[in-house]
Amino acid sequence: MAKQPDSDSFLDMFSRFGRDLKVPNVEAILAHHRKNLEALERSARAGAAGATSLLSRRREMLQDTLREVSDMAQSYKAPGNPQELMTKQAEFARKSFEAALKNAGEVAELVKKSGTESVEILRSRIKEAMEEIRSGYDKK
Repeated sequence: MAKQPDSDSFLDMFSRFGRDLKVPNVEAILAHHRKNLEALERSARAGAAGATSLLSRRREMLQDTLREVSDMAQSYKAPGNPQELMTKQAEFARKSFEAALKNAGEVAELVKKSGTESVEILRSRIKEAMEEIRSGYDKK
């Protein structure tokens, strides 16, 4: 028996096995599962793209925060009275808190978008698969 090439995919091997055993509708079964695997791949890619986008944005946020702290430290000079010191510290705390809230909201939106996109790909494939199954039963 001739050696098969190592580059055969699992689906190719299963297809050949099904034809050898004369399994009815093996190509239709494989086409169905090929679509499932493609949907999983698209979903994983969408999730990975979302994670990359999120990490990139988080890095930008950290750089912005470090730049602001650095600017504040460079422009900082000891105030003459405690009232002025408290005012500067309160202003810095307020700006930091507002930035943290804004960043948290943006991160939450990125996570939501990424998850929604990934899940929507799978949801769409599930609907298609159900239609394929229904049409298969209608033919019988």
